[in-house]
Amino acid sequence: MFPIHDDTQRLHGRPYVNYGLIFVNVVVFLWELSLTSFLMDPIATQELFYTYGSIPRFVLSGDVVSIITSMFMHGGIAHITGNMVFLFVFGDNIEDKFGHLKYLLIYLLWGILAAYSHSLIATDNSSALIPAVGASGAISGVLGAYLVMFPRAKIFTIVFAFFITTIRIPAIAFLPIWFIMQLVFGVMFPQSGGVAYFAHIGGFLAGLGTAYVWKLLAHKRDFHVRDIRSPPAKKISFSPSENPFVRAEPDIIKGPDFCEILVEVKGISDLSDVKVDFEPQNTLVRITDNKTKFSQVLANLPEDVSRYKLRDIDYLNGIIRVRLG
Repeated sequence: MFPIHDDTQRLHGRPYVNYGLIFVNVVVFLWELSLTSFLMDPIATQELFYTYGSIPRFVLSGDVVSIITSMFMHGGIAHITGNMVFLFVFGDNIEDKFGHLKYLLIYLLWGILAAYSHSLIATDNSSALIPAVGASGAISGVLGAYLVMFPRAKIFTIVFAFFITTIRIPAIAFLPIWFIMQLVFGVMFPQSGGVAYFAHIGGFLAGLGTAYVWKLLAHKRDFHVRDIRSPPAKKISFSPSENPFVRAEPDIIKGPDFCEILVEVKGISDLSDVKVDFEPQNTLVRITDNKTKFSQVLANLPEDVSRYKLRDIDYLNGIIRVRLG
């Protein structure tokens, strides 16, 4: 299975950090090719990887610098292509959630934890001195975080079997299957010099844990804010149509620098089934059913929200929460 793209919409502009990470990886790989005659010179290739790769024995002795350098190196065209496709598909939405700087720092942290996971397993004399290179450990962290934050997202995937086809696989199915494969291969080949499966496993678990903590802290923050807010604003400008998929008049909660709209909908399973638009010039929010193309205005908002932007959209148990700020 090979992912092409997902259906999760970004809310905060372009993922410049994710693009930058891909760019740096590609530039470093081109540099590798120039120094090693396209990786055909075994002596130059070995010297390069032993200089900048992460060697488990040295990693366990505290060599963090080599972990960082190894995260931007790759052992072949297939290696870098696979890693960069996964980073391109999944990384932009994680950057959208964490923000640019936090995403960069957490990405590097996931790579470091992944390297330590691999090093703790590669303990025999031969494996402990084999350098590991590649961004897959950090990218595995991206995958773990994506599973927590976007479990219902659809991943457009190329499937290679007796034929080649494309299907949409929910992230909650695609990513656990990928992780189980890493576990199986990791148990079968725990100290393989080819693929550092335990780097993938460690990175994935690190991303999973980071995302859970992030969501927990975000939930507590939102709960605290809700406790001190004024009562919901008066429900306004809602006229149900003959066959509405919006079940009831929305709740509008106005804060000092944000506005939230809570609305109950029917007939959808996740956010991929709907499209939410904010029209600041008209101070209204519109929700569209992607299946029927039926569109309905959720709420006319106070005029002072015209300066806001659409910040976040969540869906849980039939309720869509739209946050402007």
